[in-house]
Amino acid sequence: MLGKNLKYYRLKNGLSKAKLAEKVGVSPMSITHYENDERKPSMDILKALATALNVKVSDFLANEGEIRSLTYGEFRKGSKLSKNQQEYIYASLEEYMNRFYYAVRILGGKVMPTPPDSHGVRLSSNAEDDAKALRKYLHISEIGPVGNLVEMLENIGILVYFIDIDNDAFSGINGQVNGRPYIAVNGNMSPERIRSTIVHEMAHFIFEWPEDMEDDRIEDRATAISGAFLLPEEDAKRELGLKRRAISNDMQLICKEYGISMFMLAKRAVLCGIVSDNAAKNFYILASQNGWRKSEPVRIPKEEPTLFSQLIFRAVSESEISIQKGAELLKKPYTYVAEQCFATKGEL
Repeated sequence: MLGKNLKYYRLKNGLSKAKLAEKVGVSPMSITHYENDERKPSMDILKALATALNVKVSDFLANEGEIRSLTYGEFRKGSKLSKNQQEYIYASLEEYMNRFYYAVRILGGKVMPTPPDSHGVRLSSNAEDDAKALRKYLHISEIGPVGNLVEMLENIGILVYFIDIDNDAFSGINGQVNGRPYIAVNGNMSPERIRSTIVHEMAHFIFEWPEDMEDDRIEDRATAISGAFLLPEEDAKRELGLKRRAISNDMQLICKEYGISMFMLAKRAVLCGIVSDNAAKNFYILASQNGWRKSEPVRIPKEEPTLFSQLIFRAVSESEISIQKGAELLKKPYTYVAEQCFATKGEL
């Protein structure tokens, strides 16, 4: 496990093997040997590696080893992510899932609900019907706002993980861990974009996609399903009216209600025949002038995964693991875990 942990922290720090080797005073080939577990570094070198990567020696030695199988979806064609960044995403996923499944093993597999079957919904001829089918598959109403998506998915056994990566080129990826579907998203995105990305990735593994369907068409359809899922046509027409001359400021209230961006609302308004292409174009121009393409105002709270923390707090409270172990697994201070698990005088 030392090799995988070393690689993870190297990639997290954005260092090449040569750069890390230079900082530590060894050869790049030595780093390769360490990461492949072909050679063990001395304690002095281990300490130097920890200092260079701003971690503790114990972080390298963590050996949870709870993953039986981990698969990854493919990055989109033409992705601007470097090879190192792609490897970091994979390494980050494996590192997190190892910690997560340690808690599952301690508490027993029954703490996790059985997830819905992957590729269990057949694709229809249009995205609107697909979005309704997806809502039905998830046992939620075909119309109306969708609440906390992350919470909903965790409650039905789909894992969600936020990756800390400062690169807009990565939005999300999906796969399976121990036969269970997961969605990993860029945690630095806006809450609205996180929601649309989650549904996009969910569409990839919930629907049965035709084998002869081109990748670009699959991506476009998944994006269309995401929009129709978050703002169904019936809702769009009821909330916005059948015809509007422009995308106006009052529509931000609808964005807040449905947890979507103004860009998505504009796109949906066009697709539903509520506004013209020209009206949407005028909005895009104005939004770009205001810097919204890179940083649209956030209108909703960020939905974050809580399942892992809940499992750890339960394990600590039931004395299955120590507070210190819980803090190591969550990568949180000891005092934080203690406060979450044990009430102080007057709190209950």
